Amino acid sequence: MIRIPQLNRRWSLPMNESVPATVHQIRAQLERAFAPVSLEVVDDSARHAGHAGARAGGHFRVALVAAAFTGRSALERHRLVYQALEPLLGRGIHALNISARAPEARHRSS
Repeated sequence: MIRIPQLNRRWSLPMNESVPATVHQIRAQLERAFAPVSLEVVDDSARHAGHAGARAGGHFRVALVAAAFTGRSALERHRLVYQALEPLLGRGIHALNISARAPEARHRSS
């Protein structure tokens, strides 16, 4: 499992060989779509090695906090994330676990 640090609005994560390209693509799409206050992308693909669907892409967890989610239901937030990542679905992403919150809900438990 590879963990990518939370987004710091003052810098962007440099590309390097230890982080899969899909993680960078996910981060770029979500940053472009939502300008999140925080963003974490975790590649869980190794935990699903051998799974038949894994050939279509990896397994990822994303946790993001963005103003775009204010006043939206969980279903609406998930739809927005899927819409932002649509170009990668089936072409890099097979499974996606999403935690999407508005800034005011950041510290509330779900």
